[in-house]
Amino acid sequence: MSGPADPDSTVAPGEPRIVVLADAAALADAAADHVVAGLQAAIADRGVAHLALTGGSSAPPLYERLVSQDHRAAVDWSRVHLWWGDERLVPRDHPASNAGLAAAILLEAAARSGEAHDGTAGTDVEAGLRAGLELPVVNVHPWPVEQAISRGDGGAEAAEAYAADLRHWLPSAGGAGPALDLLLLGVGPDAHVLSAFPGSLALADDAPITMAVPAPTHVEPHLPRLTLTLPMVIAARSILVLASGAAKRDMLRDVLDGPRDLRRLPAQAARRPSAAWLHDREAAAGLRSVGDEDRRP
Repeated sequence: MSGPADPDSTVAPGEPRIVVLADAAALADAAADHVVAGLQAAIADRGVAHLALTGGSSAPPLYERLVSQDHRAAVDWSRVHLWWGDERLVPRDHPASNAGLAAAILLEAAARSGEAHDGTAGTDVEAGLRAGLELPVVNVHPWPVEQAISRGDGGAEAAEAYAADLRHWLPSAGGAGPALDLLLLGVGPDAHVLSAFPGSLALADDAPITMAVPAPTHVEPHLPRLTLTLPMVIAARSILVLASGAAKRDMLRDVLDGPRDLRRLPAQAARRPSAAWLHDREAAAGLRSVGDEDRRP
């Protein structure tokens, strides 16, 4: 298994690494290798790793790779804590739930196998299920959406509760606040990341580390959200951004090649040296910020 996605590239000051893969399958392979390498490094350094998951179309292929035998065996998953960058205010069995998406691929096999009484994953060969990732239940931290739904307060108290959990579990970055070891991000068609949409208060330097977000009207799904904010992006030790497909091409040019305008292009929050951006050829076509050495065959 290879190491991080682009170990040999030269990173310009203040800019991320940008790597172009042949297609979506190659992107998912490289992303899984990057995640594994990041978790291994964090565990070696501090004995524990904190990973924030994402949703969107790039997530399922990545999660499928992470539950494959080689990636499961490469990480001591009992030392990994799973978080979510953002969540929709829907039950976990709703198709729009980011936690539900991850659980169905990364963790659900354990729940259905009858071997998960201790909170770790098992195998059910007869049902055709692969083993899920072997994480103790206490290491899995979904947003408290049930609390938000039951209170009907738009998620404000749930956001505060998640912030308290982050501060309890995560080490700080130089005393400045909780810092994830690896933050996974997708990029929306309007250049939003997490649930920080253009013009959002979540993009303020002094924003609380979590926020409740009203349902957006300009992108689907039109559902209220809970999200991490700009300070958590800045504090993250490593960021991995995934975007594929021709529909993302023009947006990525604005984000990566254009002038910085965070309020209009929230994804520029991840345009920083701690980030790696992985794209397929369709998404990256025409990017000026990609050199020949960053294009994978």
